[in-house]
Amino acid sequence: MRKNRKRSFSDLVNEAKLEILKNQDEIEKIERKLEEKRAEKVNN
Repeated sequence: MRKNRKRSFSDLVNEAKLEILKNQDEIEKIERKLEEKRAEKVNN
């Protein structure tokens, strides 16, 4: 097993940014679905 090299702060920051971007994409998908459902209710 290789030794885990200590990650630099900037590596951790970049990783966190990627996670946040992924989460934002998921949130936007959910919001779109909710908006579509609301629109359907209004149209019915």
